[in-house]
Amino acid sequence: MLENLLEVNNLSHAFIKANGEEIRIFRNLNFHVGQAEIVAIVGRSGAGKSTLFNLISGLLTPSAGKISLGARPDGRPGSIAYMLQKDLLLPWRTILENAVLGIELQRPVTDADRTRALAMLARYGLESVANAYPHSLSGGMKQRVALTRTLLSDPTVVLLDEPFSALDYETRLMLENDVISLTRTDRTSIILVTHDIDEAIAMSNRIVVLGGRPAKITREEHIVLSVEGDRDAVTARGAREFPVYHKEIWNALRASDVAHAGV
Repeated sequence: MLENLLEVNNLSHAFIKANGEEIRIFRNLNFHVGQAEIVAIVGRSGAGKSTLFNLISGLLTPSAGKISLGARPDGRPGSIAYMLQKDLLLPWRTILENAVLGIELQRPVTDADRTRALAMLARYGLESVANAYPHSLSGGMKQRVALTRTLLSDPTVVLLDEPFSALDYETRLMLENDVISLTRTDRTSIILVTHDIDEAIAMSNRIVVLGGRPAKITREEHIVLSVEGDRDAVTARGAREFPVYHKEIWNALRASDVAHAGV
């Protein structure tokens, strides 16, 4: 049994160009995600964050190394849900039908599933458009449907790739809190890719900074914030340690940029 819910061991990956040139993305990358832990991955554009998600989700096969997914507490296999930057809603399906698509790909959808989906849509202010089609929704509304679809599939590990970038600030904070609460209520583990340092600090237990090419972990920061009660997206940003972590992560990203440029 895995000590951690997800383990990445000695991961290496490269793409081969048409002329035979090898573009190495990672070499011997190692990190882990514990149960009910949120790990944020930050790095400059082109650092390989999306490729890493494609490897973890199984969309790509690594050149070398191993990615291991632990079982659920009851012994059933774990599962991974991947929320991409684009909502990828199917235009011919209603909002409710899009929301339950992840369940439908695993098993027949029940009335209980639809009731749960409607309750989650209502939380995001989308109950009134449950029978509408994606073309009638704003970009932010579509992204909320995509998040609902991701969470309804009951994954043990959720991969979130810039999930809230299209949302207004209030909705963004609400959805950040929903993701945080998943780790407490369902013991779900989260890997978050974001360019927003504030979001990474507010949500995560650990931040991993990727830099260089091939990419490596240039810094790993454990986030401990002094807040009253359970941390949420608002209280986290008001913690006295918050600006200190922001400076440290910002400096780590700048150092990675300088190293990549060969300065």
